[in-house]
Amino acid sequence: MPTNPRSFVLTAPTHPVDAVPSAPKLAALGLQHVLAFYAGAVIVPLLIAGSLNLDTATTIHLINADLLTCGLATIIQSVGLGKHIGVRLPIIQGVTTTAVAPIIAIGLGVSNGEGGVESLPTVYGAVIAAGLFTFFATPVFARFLKFFPPVVTGTVLLVMGTSLLAVSANDFVNYADEPLARDLAYGFGTLLLIVLVQRFFKGFLGTLSILIGLVAGTLVALALGDASLSAVGEASAFGITTPFYFGVPQFNAGAVLSMIVVMIITMVETTGDVFATGEIVKKRIRRGDVQRALRADGLSTFLGGVMNSFPYTCFAQNVGLVRITGVKSRWVAASAAGFMILLGLLPKAGAVVASIPHPVLGAASLALFANVAWVGLQTIAKTDLSDNRNAVIVTTALGLAMLITFKPSVAEAMPEWTRTFVSSGMSIGAITAIILNLLFFHVGRQSGSDVARTSNGGVSLDELNSMERAEFVETLAPLFNAQTWPLHDAWESRPFSDINDLREAIQVAVLTGVSEQQAALIRDYPDMAELLTTETSAARGSLNLEDLDDVQTAQLLDLSAAYRERFDLPFVSYLGTNDSIDTVLEAGVRRLANSDAQERRTVLSEIIEIANDRFDLLLADANPVRSAWDRKFTEVE
Repeated sequence: MPTNPRSFVLTAPTHPVDAVPSAPKLAALGLQHVLAFYAGAVIVPLLIAGSLNLDTATTIHLINADLLTCGLATIIQSVGLGKHIGVRLPIIQGVTTTAVAPIIAIGLGVSNGEGGVESLPTVYGAVIAAGLFTFFATPVFARFLKFFPPVVTGTVLLVMGTSLLAVSANDFVNYADEPLARDLAYGFGTLLLIVLVQRFFKGFLGTLSILIGLVAGTLVALALGDASLSAVGEASAFGITTPFYFGVPQFNAGAVLSMIVVMIITMVETTGDVFATGEIVKKRIRRGDVQRALRADGLSTFLGGVMNSFPYTCFAQNVGLVRITGVKSRWVAASAAGFMILLGLLPKAGAVVASIPHPVLGAASLALFANVAWVGLQTIAKTDLSDNRNAVIVTTALGLAMLITFKPSVAEAMPEWTRTFVSSGMSIGAITAIILNLLFFHVGRQSGSDVARTSNGGVSLDELNSMERAEFVETLAPLFNAQTWPLHDAWESRPFSDINDLREAIQVAVLTGVSEQQAALIRDYPDMAELLTTETSAARGSLNLEDLDDVQTAQLLDLSAAYRERFDLPFVSYLGTNDSIDTVLEAGVRRLANSDAQERRTVLSEIIEIANDRFDLLLADANPVRSAWDRKFTEVE
């Protein structure tokens, strides 16, 4: 604790995210991330190649292009490019599975269902355009988040996962010349092994279930003579993909729009992954961080289109691995990127992957895509399930998606210019969810006139005006902690003409209270440093200290100690979701120079801000239609 609080200075030690481990540890941890990432990364080009009827050499090229670009994308995201690109967190970039169904639909749509290499230029044209859209749309993205609440993103993930199961089924029974029983044995055997690994292996090994299933299934097939590594011997020892390898990109309006929808969903997912990673590494995420992450996604996706790969996003399984290992350094992600680039330069490694038997691949993809559907269900569960509007959105989108999946001939009856949009279950499901959400929640007047939420439901302004003092105080008690005398004083100002009139009455009560009451009110609030280790309802609507990084935590502890020494009061400060903790800390240092009287007014103003924030939460809680989604992404607005 400093001897002179008025001369207090904040220190800034190196954050663990920016720390560089020793070279051996860096290599080992980076390789661990590659293992967790590998199966999810290579399965995307495998599925696309299989569905578009691409030959083995082309499949190998796609795998190597994918791995090479994954490494470059990870460096862009974790190391950063300039001041405005890359979030600089331990995040691994990989090809998003969200794009699989639309890419297959685009490839088959422009080739009359035949696929082939000739369809790839249109695919890459759409990828390039979607990457540019993501990069340049980032500054205004937050304004459109309200159009993609959990009911929309969850439904898209649900229909995507269920629609892609058809691709898995085709791989399950791919061998036309082999007995069906053998295909099923490979498929179900691989799936059983994946389930057993998830059941009995914990931590890092549990994240390798897909990889273990693929390796084991392939080894068994090789031993029984049902798989061959002949392509490995034919592949070059070294090779690098070249820009526009499959020809000049072709830009089809329908294909581009489909891929833009994919990237919008991916932007929402990336936003969530960035917040999750920030929470794990204890680094507060702000609007600028999200924008840098999304720009990196856009640039990486553009690069993917140029380098014969696909759209990129944060890999959630690697975010989980950061939590498991506790290693926060972003340079570990950069180390993993180095391994990816190396693998991308070795065609023989791609040839090994291309040799995986189709039933084994089908089992692994079934587990992967079913998990995508499960994530969709979890996301939908964040909505108000009792609201029939949400039910209509989910069921209608899912029903139409399954209609197209089971009866693709329906799309053929539609006008030709619409076929790219409706030729896959994922596309029609996503479009339906977006349109119905607009119809039910953004068109016309929305209901909800309550102003406070109690155990008995909402309370209107007229009801507040007619309440006796005790009931009034009890209804609005969540605005303060134990000291509720400002509400007693505010009650005297009834009737309130509107909500702002009520808010003003409460503010005036706090500022005009007697000195003893004000002192009791201040001491009724916990010190911000105490909230680092203590869960308390008093933090509701005022603090978000779980987002502090290690450096900010140390600074807050020092500042709180200096403040208590100076004023013999808890350090109380309002920290809203749009506020920077660094700004609060800097203001706290300046407050140490205040006189006692001036600081009394300052801290009461902070308490008023806390009450205002809680007041807004009461308003939102009174109307379930105002989704918590709006608050979740407040920081990027």
